[in-house]
Amino acid sequence: MKQIIPGVIAAFALAAAGGVMAQSAGSAAGDPVRGKSVYARCAACHDLNTGATRLGPSLKGVVGRTSGTMPNFNYSQALKDKAVVWDAGSLDAFLSGPSKYVPGNRMAFPPLANPQDRADLIAFLQQSAR
Repeated sequence: MKQIIPGVIAAFALAAAGGVMAQSAGSAAGDPVRGKSVYARCAACHDLNTGATRLGPSLKGVVGRTSGTMPNFNYSQALKDKAVVWDAGSLDAFLSGPSKYVPGNRMAFPPLANPQDRADLIAFLQQSAR
């Protein structure tokens, strides 16, 4: 019986740790509803759904697209050369410091310093910019 109890305790400890880890990961997940309000900062320059070019390229289909490849937009050579595929990680890095992530790009936008704002915006883009 003494040998079973440590095994049971270890199993419960692992299960609890897994729950805590899942909860921590969940708190870092983006909220697409809140992300819509963060996107309002982007809307003056970026179209979301029609594919139209404004001051910046359309964000329609941005997740999964390679930087500098949206047709009918005159990208900086830096974004073309970066050739990064936009996913949650690369978008987060770009939004946290556009000129740091892609030196020489022309996006005149201050970094989104708040990690939760970035996560929310990215969740919104993943859901809405298809």
